[in-house]
Amino acid sequence: MDLKVIQGNVTQVKSDVLILNYFENSRRMGRETAKVDKALGGAISQLIKKGEIKGKHKEITLIYTLGKLPSSKVAIAGMGKKTELTLDKLRTAVAEVCKILRQKGAEAVDSVAHGADIDGLELEDIGQAVTEGALLGSYTFRKHITKVPDYKEIRQFNILSTGKKNLAALDRGCQRGKIISEAVNLVRDMVNEPANILTPTAMAEIARQLGQKYSLEVKILEREEMHNLGMGGLLSVAQGSQQPPKLIVMSYQGRETTDLDIALVGKGITFDAGGISLKPSENMVEMKGDMAGGASVMGAISAIAQFKPRINVSAIVPAAENLPSGTAMHPGDIIKIMNGKTVEIISTDAEGRLILADALSYGCQMGARKIVDVATLTGACKVALGDVCTGAFGNNQELVKKIVTAGAECGECIWPMPMNDEYKEQNKSDVADIKNTGGRNASPITAALFLAEFVDHTPWVHLDIGGTYIIDKDRGYQVKGATGVSVRALVNLVLSLAEK
Repeated sequence: MDLKVIQGNVTQVKSDVLILNYFENSRRMGRETAKVDKALGGAISQLIKKGEIKGKHKEITLIYTLGKLPSSKVAIAGMGKKTELTLDKLRTAVAEVCKILRQKGAEAVDSVAHGADIDGLELEDIGQAVTEGALLGSYTFRKHITKVPDYKEIRQFNILSTGKKNLAALDRGCQRGKIISEAVNLVRDMVNEPANILTPTAMAEIARQLGQKYSLEVKILEREEMHNLGMGGLLSVAQGSQQPPKLIVMSYQGRETTDLDIALVGKGITFDAGGISLKPSENMVEMKGDMAGGASVMGAISAIAQFKPRINVSAIVPAAENLPSGTAMHPGDIIKIMNGKTVEIISTDAEGRLILADALSYGCQMGARKIVDVATLTGACKVALGDVCTGAFGNNQELVKKIVTAGAECGECIWPMPMNDEYKEQNKSDVADIKNTGGRNASPITAALFLAEFVDHTPWVHLDIGGTYIIDKDRGYQVKGATGVSVRALVNLVLSLAEK
């Protein structure tokens, strides 16, 4: 989709569909909607009077212009109550309209800057929200489908500006929205890709391509280097698969100093069968997405590099497959992590924390001043928070608060979870420094406390996206399948840290 901001008059632009808005319980239409209503001989106001247009959020009404306007159809998007409009509601409304318009065969669409007359909403933010709604809501994954699609894709989407001053602000927001949406959709593509195609080696190749495209330094550590560094977690998880493990390190340098301001660490298990502690076959197909955390930090740093903030960032992705075989890790094994701590393997299906332990240790060795890790770590987090909120665990409440705020600003719900010391008792081992699972009770917390053993005193937050990385039906600008969750929150966090 080609998306841009143009200066134009709603009664003169020519497209397949012109998107306008109406607010619930509004006594009068907005200025742009009123202009079009007049040109259509009062068609919109008549539908409002009859109650066919109520303005409820996500309500969509299509009206044929019958030659009275250059645009073939007008779509009235319900925005809900004007006093309750948020950027996320705006983003959702635009996404819902785009889905309907695609089904109606629209290829060229114009839209007003919804909410431009509302106090508290900045034009730049509106431009970004409209852009993200259109690009994220229109996402499809058809790479492996040979059948001709039932619907055409929207080729051109224009945001209309009524003046040059508005044009500049809307355009800044549009460009920002494009960068972030493309990063999210990249992650969706990676997570939706099957494991026979997206292997650890393939993830490393994507990292190289992103590095070349966005001027990132990319380093790929192979098995021998991992062995020399003592990465027993990553090597042990990978030993049951014929696919070689990779430790992917992507670095952006926005300051002259070599100090690493923040490391973004993401779990990259490209398929998780559970190892010897084999998972049930039901829903195992979703385990092709167990690398969603790794994909998220790769997508985030590719977006961050385009904004060029004055901050140094690295994305670290331990990538491997977790499969059962004659060479696989056993329950009862004792392994040593890069920082020297030993781990008793209780369940080979608690593998994500093992590869993250090495990656977190590596981030500390790099001198990271802050660390945020993202992982599909526990199914229990979905039991606790469903597919709406991501769980946040950390050793630094200020950093936890910042990531929660960064998520709220972009419509990603991140919920702080407890990290009381009393839970550590469940992770104690009789034969090693720590066990790799503390049992079913409070398992997202004990998993996070396991990770905390490998960050020293570095301010750190763990995001458990076990419930939010995938959804089973469309929800606004999130479409069925991979969500690309945490990319937008991570970008917001890093940009806010750079500003300070």
